[in-house]
Amino acid sequence: MSRINSGDGEDTFKILVATDIHLGYLEKDPVRGNDTFVTFDEILRRAQEKEVDFILLGGDLFHENKPSRKTLHNCIELLRKYCMGDHPVQFEILSDQSVNFGFSKFPWVNYQDGNLNISIPVFSIHGNHDDPTGADALCALDILSSAGLLNHFGRSSSVEKIDISPILLHKGSTKIALYGLGSIPDERLYRMFVNKQVTMLRPKEDEDNWFNLFVIHQNRSKHGATNYIPEQFLDDFIDLVIWGHEHECKIAPTRNEQQLFYVSQPGSSVVTSLSHGEAIKKHIGLLHIKGKKMNMEKIPLETVRSFYIEDIVLADHPDIFNPDNPKVTQAVQAFCIEKVETLLDNAERERLGNPRQPEKPLIRLRVDYSGGFEPFSIHRFSQKFMERTANPKDIIHFFRHREQKEKNEDEINFGKLIRRPASEGTTLRVEDLVKQYFQTAEKKVQLSLLTERGMGEAVQEFVDKEEKDAIEELVKFQLEKTQRFLKERHTDAEEAKIDEEVRKFREARKENIEEEEEEVREAMSRARAHRSHEAALASGSSDDDLMDMGMSEQKTNDDSDAGTSASFSRGRGRGRGQARGGRGQISTSRGASRRGRGNTTQEQSNSSRNYKPVSTPTKNMNIIDAFKAARQQPPRNSSAKNYSEDIIDDDSDVEEVSFTAASKVTQRLSSTSTSSKRSSQSQITRGVDFESDEDEFDPFKSTATSRRKHR
Repeated sequence: MSRINSGDGEDTFKILVATDIHLGYLEKDPVRGNDTFVTFDEILRRAQEKEVDFILLGGDLFHENKPSRKTLHNCIELLRKYCMGDHPVQFEILSDQSVNFGFSKFPWVNYQDGNLNISIPVFSIHGNHDDPTGADALCALDILSSAGLLNHFGRSSSVEKIDISPILLHKGSTKIALYGLGSIPDERLYRMFVNKQVTMLRPKEDEDNWFNLFVIHQNRSKHGATNYIPEQFLDDFIDLVIWGHEHECKIAPTRNEQQLFYVSQPGSSVVTSLSHGEAIKKHIGLLHIKGKKMNMEKIPLETVRSFYIEDIVLADHPDIFNPDNPKVTQAVQAFCIEKVETLLDNAERERLGNPRQPEKPLIRLRVDYSGGFEPFSIHRFSQKFMERTANPKDIIHFFRHREQKEKNEDEINFGKLIRRPASEGTTLRVEDLVKQYFQTAEKKVQLSLLTERGMGEAVQEFVDKEEKDAIEELVKFQLEKTQRFLKERHTDAEEAKIDEEVRKFREARKENIEEEEEEVREAMSRARAHRSHEAALASGSSDDDLMDMGMSEQKTNDDSDAGTSASFSRGRGRGRGQARGGRGQISTSRGASRRGRGNTTQEQSNSSRNYKPVSTPTKNMNIIDAFKAARQQPPRNSSAKNYSEDIIDDDSDVEEVSFTAASKVTQRLSSTSTSSKRSSQSQITRGVDFESDEDEFDPFKSTATSRRKHR
């Protein structure tokens, strides 16, 4: 239990820290459906009991990108129950809130809203499960933010350069610079760090007196060459990093000896995969900060469903199991039953005295049956524990290690492509599966025009974000770009030469990763614009309009494929709800963008595709036919459109605190005196102090024993 003197509370921040709550996970499961809501209730209740200054969430508050009404309702109910009240908020915000919360229609912290009565503010970044998407780039956190129940921060509007502006908090003599960065695809963010495109801004005044707290939601462990964020990428002026996304609870801060900051990984508050990392006891943290000193108090969660996992290797028990014995399968089954019974007994003993914890535990036996053994029936085995476990259908997981074979240069090593099931803790990504398929497929079915990376991301958008036009728009976009390339090269209309030029163009695109990502983003923007336009037409058109539309099409279909009823030229879908960075854009069937009003013909064409297919000669045209048709027309002098996002920078508001860039590049270019001063700072100068969790809390101990080495 933390112990704070009454006179010290005026200068001490108390922050409840949690990540990866995953509200709505398995909400339709009759046994586990309410687990996430019960635990979230406990987290908020703990915050109220501890009288914290605010709650800090590290992403993935929701499990689904589009949470159900039940999940949203329960979340709003709990936030209103625990976070609204008459208790005064004891800290102030000094930074320009229009910058910190610029994406919100109410760009200020919720407890300063005169129409709301907030007692415990909640600050949260978004994770990869609840990240902004769609034409308006909204997420579930934005709904809570507009309702005044949560402060969503850490969003980035640019995919080329990220400037992280902190929320500056002040309480007594303690000042916190709270940095946040919502989830970004790891490979993209990795490349941005390498290219020095991520900058953390720092206040000019009292630069060294701020406690710098950074919240991030990315892969921490290495899942590939660039599919994670190394801790060394982060700036060394940071004092503490709250790392989300990783579900294994490592909440006790550990020091990075190279960057000299601490990292706390709270982990998830619910078991979402039956793996060893999830079996570790779940905790949330009560972070105390005074000046440059800190302490993290570990608070165990009592309402998390207990989970026990054990591995069994049958080949390690030759005295019990003989694969040549005809009754060995029955012996293995009896052995597994005994193991499950032991785990159930352990769960019952730990649950005694805690009525709020769910009764039925999660049990997992991972059985390695390599060495000549055979698996038994999982369904019959599950029947024995239907009423005693929360996951009877997947208690047993059979697997076996593949024997190492001699390497053959002529054979593909498919072992490298094997991935563990998602239930074992590794998430299979759709874009990775697409890439693996085309890399190992026969030559006749490999892509010749599109790239594996672009197609993979389009399929990922289709699966995860329900962008039904993503693949179609990507194909059209890359087809148009290839046609423009061939026309600019003045290639003869011969199939062999065209194929060679297309192959060269495709290889060049694969090497230029940034340009390829720009293509995918533009195609996704088109898909979102089409979806938003169709939704606007569907919602704005009455049944009578649809009937009139159908009759008009029947009369004019024989005369022209563009003959659409004039009553639909009112421009529905114009203005908002289009692709990011382009207001008022409406995409044509060929993907070109137009701006401004009065584009009646174009809007009619888009309207007609909602109700009746319009034959478009160029839609299914191959490259050769399109090239021949283009050669018969006079050449165009206009250059190809440069697709880019329009980023609006509103400087009308006056910032209360100015910032200076503090990236490692700018630090090296700073004055000699300043760099000398910073490089010679010791740990006592920075004042970062972390005490052991085993001791009673005393955040104000001397830091003389913890000094930083000179750089």
